[in-house]
Amino acid sequence: MLERWRALPENHNRARSTSFMTTTFGALAPVFLLIALGHLLRRRAFPGAGFFEDAERLVYWLLLPALLFQTTASVDLASFRVLPVASALVAAVCATAAAALLLRPLVAIGDAGFSSVVQGSVRTNTYVGLAGAGALYGSAGLEVMGIVVFVVITAVNVVAILALARYGDAPAGERSLVRSVLRNPLILACVVGFAANAVGLRLPAALGEVLNILARAALPLGLLCVGAGLELVRLGQEKRAIALTLALKLLLMPALTALFCRAFAVEGLTAAAAILFNAVPISASSYVLARQMGGDAPLMAALITWTTIAAALTMPLVLALLT
Repeated sequence: MLERWRALPENHNRARSTSFMTTTFGALAPVFLLIALGHLLRRRAFPGAGFFEDAERLVYWLLLPALLFQTTASVDLASFRVLPVASALVAAVCATAAAALLLRPLVAIGDAGFSSVVQGSVRTNTYVGLAGAGALYGSAGLEVMGIVVFVVITAVNVVAILALARYGDAPAGERSLVRSVLRNPLILACVVGFAANAVGLRLPAALGEVLNILARAALPLGLLCVGAGLELVRLGQEKRAIALTLALKLLLMPALTALFCRAFAVEGLTAAAAILFNAVPISASSYVLARQMGGDAPLMAALITWTTIAAALTMPLVLALLT
């Protein structure tokens, strides 16, 4: 596997071309078509009221954790250095959040709205990231994504909770950083998966096959849920805040990720997966967090929708230029 990761830069030297961008767009097209299908199904009220809310809980609490456990439990951790890529990812998240703070005067927005800008500038949609990695890099990409997901989700939860604690309107009792991180099923799945990997735990064949079946269902159903959650009627709110968040999340954050990957000597498939994950749109769970902790939830919904639409164009461009 390490040989595949080291061989990737040679392929990526040819990727800075229009043909690579076209290929990347073609590989990612099914991801965004599934999102569009989910939105269409929601508008047609099919298969029924309340289906996608229940499906999203199923994906978030069961299917996606099964996928992340499966990938982190099987990844060959000895084949690459974890600390450099973790350092690059955390540095990119922190630098993007710092840029949001520095650029706040450009948007002239209240505290609650600004908390949504900060959260939106760093939160990542795990469904889109994993689906994109699978489409572009196959099973090796999914294995690397286990590391990336664990690091990024932990880091962005810290940043988001701190921003909401500082700028949100929720009571202090709702602002628990530790509780938010420890209760996140994606983080827990990665922790348990890495622990199983470290001790060499092998699951019984039947249980392993159950996890395989659950994992295969995670991404398609998750992408349908992303589309179902789009709120097109809210796209006209706070245009400056939306424009700033789009620039920070879809352009600056992947560019900083590429910069820090080079600074920490992270390359090949590991760097490509890190850049890809930080180029995806905002996580739908950001809306729930904004609503619970006194952020601007309507603005958050608009940011999620705008970044999801725009990412269909920016992701192929970013990957062609930065990987």
